Amino acid sequence: MEFSFYEFRYAPLSIQIAFIFIVVAITCTILAYLSILRGRYKAYRREKKLASLHPVIDNLLMEHILLNDELFSDTPAEQVQLPIEVFRLPVFEHRWAREALIDRLIHYRNNVRGSMGEQLRNLYIQLNLDKDSLKKMKSHKWDKKVQALAELTNMNMSIADVTILPLTNSNNRELRAAARHAYIKLSKNEPFKFFDVVTEPLLLWDQVELFKIISTTEHIAIPNFAQWITYSSNKTIVSFCLKLVVHYNQLSAVHAVVKLLDTKDHYLRADAINCLGKLKIEEVQEKLIHMYNSQPLNCRLEILKALGRISSGKHVDFLRQEFLHSTDFEVRKHAAKSLIRNAWAAKGLIQELIDTATLENKLILKHCMNPLIKF
Repeated sequence: MEFSFYEFRYAPLSIQIAFIFIVVAITCTILAYLSILRGRYKAYRREKKLASLHPVIDNLLMEHILLNDELFSDTPAEQVQLPIEVFRLPVFEHRWAREALIDRLIHYRNNVRGSMGEQLRNLYIQLNLDKDSLKKMKSHKWDKKVQALAELTNMNMSIADVTILPLTNSNNRELRAAARHAYIKLSKNEPFKFFDVVTEPLLLWDQVELFKIISTTEHIAIPNFAQWITYSSNKTIVSFCLKLVVHYNQLSAVHAVVKLLDTKDHYLRADAINCLGKLKIEEVQEKLIHMYNSQPLNCRLEILKALGRISSGKHVDFLRQEFLHSTDFEVRKHAAKSLIRNAWAAKGLIQELIDTATLENKLILKHCMNPLIKF
């Protein structure tokens, strides 16, 4: 050992540095493997404990709730007495066991409705499992807060606005999305209030998830989305509200949408044109035609699509002109599609175009006439 130290001490500096790096690398590798083994062992022990606990929980829930004869009668769920004591097993004094119980309650509640679902919620409350979830909400770890939000949402538990609203603007994407979803689900009077405080952009995936929750949540209070279209400084909120206006066919918001046609943001302008076209607002056609030549490509395409969706038959000549003389393929394609949608007013014209068009234009027309092709 003394010889080795002596050799190391008087070795060149590059050898010393290399040796130190080797020792550090070997040490870190060993620690990493030990950490992985420790994690796997803990996961193995947890799975083993859950494998023996899950049947116990399932049997209790099956016997006292899912197969409870009173729940199949006309007795209201709140009047059915739950045998709470049978669920107070010593094992449920441990946090991991209580979390397993919460997971099983959520699992069964997601698969049943009516009195059984209400009784599972009552059991969750009477066993004070809601307090466990609320404790997680106070955690400094974002994943614990996401877990708590999921549990409280699935059990339809109310959360104070002062607690959840700040989370809807969190820097953490997962937590931000979970808080927004929970707020829409749990808020009874103003489920869209967080639109007022959102500063981060709503990513496309967030919009898809929010739309799914909004459209599937029962008895949700739908506001007039014109207020955010008019006043919100968050462009993604405005864009999302335009989609909601279309989904709920909110004609009362049309005036606010028309005002967006003058916005400097051409992406929002395109979204507004798309909204007006899907709502089939015939009165805006003249304005769209008037502004057409001064617009970027995305807005021009939306104008062409809007004329096809409205299908008033008043602007067939304009569509014909764009189809025949535009040098942009996308413009010609959408002009052709809109002409086909106005076929009731342009039957002779479409046949004339097919007979006289170039080979490429003829292919475009025949492509657009196929009802199975959507774009």
